[in-house]
Amino acid sequence: MTDKIRVLMVCMGNICRSPMAQGVFERVVAEHALEHRIEIDSAGTHAYHVGEPPDERARRTAAARGIDLSRQRARKVARADFERFDYVLAMDRDNLSILSGLCPRERRERLRLFLDFAERWPGEEVPDPYYGGEAGFERVMDMVEDAARGLLAEIRARHGL
Repeated sequence: MTDKIRVLMVCMGNICRSPMAQGVFERVVAEHALEHRIEIDSAGTHAYHVGEPPDERARRTAAARGIDLSRQRARKVARADFERFDYVLAMDRDNLSILSGLCPRERRERLRLFLDFAERWPGEEVPDPYYGGEAGFERVMDMVEDAARGLLAEIRARHGL
């Protein structure tokens, strides 16, 4: 068996968007019985919430769709992540820019916007729902569910899974 394909979801604080994207992508990968081939994690570009669980609203919204985020804990992106992960997927352009500044030049092809894989929102950004209401978290879930399906299709085609 070949090495695992590793995917890292990244937002600012790693308590809303990237944990939701991680949870959704884990579910999509499990639905296709590819957990043994694809590893998924999430991180933030800032250390505001290191060690904390995802935002309660993110956990609640995900749980309503059958996804458990309770085991996740926020962490900050590390330089080693650019070597370890094959895909480093930012939720928005600001975080993509921060990642580009941290990432070694020879690994920049690993950086993308997560919604580049979405059918309905290609090239758009996942909005930060932190300062908004419940509807913002629902919208984020819709967006990451779409992108997760597209990402898996891309990985399966590119890596022959």
